[in-house]
Amino acid sequence: MSGEELNKIKGNYIEERMKEADHGVVTVLVHMGTCGISAGATKIFSALQQEIDRLSLNNIRLKTTGCAGLCSQEPMITVEVPGQPAVRYGTLNAKKVIEIFYSHVLGGHVRSEHAISTGLEKPQKRVIGA
Repeated sequence: MSGEELNKIKGNYIEERMKEADHGVVTVLVHMGTCGISAGATKIFSALQQEIDRLSLNNIRLKTTGCAGLCSQEPMITVEVPGQPAVRYGTLNAKKVIEIFYSHVLGGHVRSEHAISTGLEKPQKRVIGA
């Protein structure tokens, strides 16, 4: 794939996300790197999907993402509510994730006892020849 093709995919993704944010769509990312999967991220994803389906919600996007580099905190999710900093939650199980779902995703109240960070990381600048 060429750089031009990748930039087009990136542009389309950003445009889609901005439209969703304009419509108040909340995104929940389940970290599904190898460490996340082995720690139970698949069960976390299933619990969230079942609740979204049960409530017939169409303003919640449940997505998977890769490793966040915090293996000791797996399984993790990141909740992105439009207009608010993203919140990453860690060391989860199905019970905790449902609490977070109702409190934060649906109710807008961060569950600080399970939160491990807020905001999204910024890309690091590469240091060449250091």
